[in-house]
Amino acid sequence: MPFARLDRATTPTARIGLGLAAVGRPGYITPHRDRDLPGGRGADALRGRVHELLDAAYAQGVRYVDAARSYGRAEEFLAEWLTAHPEAEDLVVGSKWGYTYTGDRNTEAGPHEVKDHSLAAFERQRAETAALLGDRLDLYQIHSVTADSPALTDTALHERLARLAEQGVTVGFSTSGPAQADAVRAALAVTVDGAPLFRTVQATYNALETSAGQALAEAHGAGLTVIVKEAAANGRLTGTEAPAVLRETAAEAGLEADAVALALVLREPWAGVVLSGAATVNQLAANLHAPLLDLDAERLDRLGALVEEPEAYWRHRSSLPWT
Repeated sequence: MPFARLDRATTPTARIGLGLAAVGRPGYITPHRDRDLPGGRGADALRGRVHELLDAAYAQGVRYVDAARSYGRAEEFLAEWLTAHPEAEDLVVGSKWGYTYTGDRNTEAGPHEVKDHSLAAFERQRAETAALLGDRLDLYQIHSVTADSPALTDTALHERLARLAEQGVTVGFSTSGPAQADAVRAALAVTVDGAPLFRTVQATYNALETSAGQALAEAHGAGLTVIVKEAAANGRLTGTEAPAVLRETAAEAGLEADAVALALVLREPWAGVVLSGAATVNQLAANLHAPLLDLDAERLDRLGALVEEPEAYWRHRSSLPWT
């Protein structure tokens, strides 16, 4: 299993992964993109930024990178970097299928992604991913599974995913929405020939949205590797956007707010990998300080007051503009 390679890593930053959602395409829902991507958002500028981030991440001990078919040209940029860096053979590479990116270069386009969890969509996107990443793909996840997703009941799809696993690619799923816990538990019940199909789960968990925590602990107990996305709540827990208590805790520790946000998740015993969604090298550097922070009981108590009702959290997330 590819994540065993992370278990053997000796640097604390190996448990932090680099997510490419914010840098593989012109538009995304994180704030201040005009500040973070001042060189423009054409293919060459985004390619340069992705490669710059990968250079910095790998040099500082990051050993997991997360892409998706819907992250614009993220897989392409990642593939180019991997070709140029054969020494990075210990980097675990994950991607996702199930959404098609339709925004192109227009940040005003809508919708930016189209969801399709059918077997036909898998076959098409698996071929696209294979053409770019080839045998460097370690993990392929269904993108944003919900409890009512057809991907959880389509036995033909399950058999095809099981064949992919037999070829050495780990199969997993990601979740989104206020009912993430239901999706996780439903996915844990999916089997092929009596064996569990999924070996990883990627879910949103952060200081504001903790509702999936118990289900993720159950997934960890069942042997799945848990990958946490949106640990900084799509920018809501960073910089001046962060709540005062988070900024105050960060100031006490001499760190940035986003480092505290990631540290809060890293302390969970079930969290295998926590993704940084950094769009700049400086943001990445701030995130990588997270393992240094000791969150004592008093700090945890203060930060615990930030938790929102899941429906309110996801309603706010849905209102975030693509810029």
